[in-house]
Amino acid sequence: MLTRTRDDLPHSRMKVTEKDVAYVAELANLELTDEERKGMLRDLNSILEYIDRLNELDTSDVPPMAQVSDRYGVDSMKHGNARFAYASREDILEGLRKSLPHSEALANAPDADGEFFRVPKVIER
Repeated sequence: MLTRTRDDLPHSRMKVTEKDVAYVAELANLELTDEERKGMLRDLNSILEYIDRLNELDTSDVPPMAQVSDRYGVDSMKHGNARFAYASREDILEGLRKSLPHSEALANAPDADGEFFRVPKVIER
């Protein structure tokens, strides 16, 4: 059990507790060792501390850049998705691969009800 409190940590506020890590591990059906739990606690709090540091930055004079790709390599003469054609992968120029028809996808299923695959229950609590 960690004995540190939020006030013990230098330059940060502990946001995730051991109880939080245990709760999320339970939800995810993970069995963490004490070492893994401590590592997860350290890592999560480190991430949140870094986000706090980023939030301290003054970005008031920085223009929003939600569409960065609008500024670089775009053919402004084209409209819609065609403007970003340069970013398409060469191996899918004809578009994404077509999906199997529903009946064909279920044809080789070991167990199906005509609409869905049936699988045995594998997780029990």
